[in-house]
Amino acid sequence: MEFDITKMSSKGQVVIPLQMRKGIKEGEKLLIIKSGEKLILKKIKELDKDLKEDLEFARRTEEAWKRYERGEFIGPMSVEQFKKRMKSW
Repeated sequence: MEFDITKMSSKGQVVIPLQMRKGIKEGEKLLIIKSGEKLILKKIKELDKDLKEDLEFARRTEEAWKRYERGEFIGPMSVEQFKKRMKSW
């Protein structure tokens, strides 16, 4: 995993550090997902078929985190019980 530090300008612009820009072309669209204090930045293409799945995953992750914070998670379960529960979502 790579990480770096940047800052936001008074106009709301954020510079992506040079090392992180490899593979990103000028004018390329980027998706930003905000989840609490987290920001997720993802390259997108006009026909990115995984985008819908990524957004749904982010939504479900956020929903699960809120349930966890409210103490709504159930106790331990077997792998099979877990798979069955996941399929019901």
